[in-house]
Amino acid sequence: MSHFKQSFAWWSFGQGVSDPRQFLQAAKAIGYQGVELLPFELWEAARQAGLIIASENGASLTHGMNHREHHRQIEDDVRKKLELAVQYGIPNLIVFSGNRMGISDESGLENTIECLRRLAPAAEAHGVTLVLELLNSKVDHPDYQCDHTAWALAAVKAVNSPRVQILYDIYHMQIMEGDIIRTIQQAIGYIGHVHTAGNPGRRDLDQEQEINYPAIMRTLNNLGYTGFVGQEFIPKGDPLKALQDAYHLCNVD
Repeated sequence: MSHFKQSFAWWSFGQGVSDPRQFLQAAKAIGYQGVELLPFELWEAARQAGLIIASENGASLTHGMNHREHHRQIEDDVRKKLELAVQYGIPNLIVFSGNRMGISDESGLENTIECLRRLAPAAEAHGVTLVLELLNSKVDHPDYQCDHTAWALAAVKAVNSPRVQILYDIYHMQIMEGDIIRTIQQAIGYIGHVHTAGNPGRRDLDQEQEINYPAIMRTLNNLGYTGFVGQEFIPKGDPLKALQDAYHLCNVD
């Protein structure tokens, strides 16, 4: 049985769902323990269904920590979200480097570390983990700075807090660098959250995409990963069937 828990992103599965409460209950029945990026008005429904709100965005994706002029707003936003996270039992807040907007990787990294260092004590005090998300800048998020694992690792290692870790998105990193299993093995001590999707297309984890998800999940399990693996793909057909198939594919021994 997997050491890790599974969750799913509401934005990719819940669009157009006629009865959100029923959908949340059905996902719980499949075996999911969490839901992510859920509209606030559904937070209580998720808890009533027995689902943890596994992650919530902490601040802006594009106007991020890599520019000092954004720091005050980001810190205000994250501190407010930390209070909500404690109230609703949310273990992870997602934070972002932001887009480059002309800044070098070195300067952007320095600024990101500076911001995270100021936020780390609050995250530690609240018992909530800030997860710095890796995104691809090739297809989905042009100009995003935290687009390679080495950059994210440099940031979280410099901050050196158990409450500042990486959100390792398998889909995004397959696009940017590949070598997923070796990278996970090397970075596992700094990975606090994981996202999935098939590549190319950000679709189901099926035989028409190139990522070997069972092998990756076995690697995470063998390494003792106990965080969430969040399904974040856009289903080709019925979203509940796609969730069920993905859950069983990733639920390794």
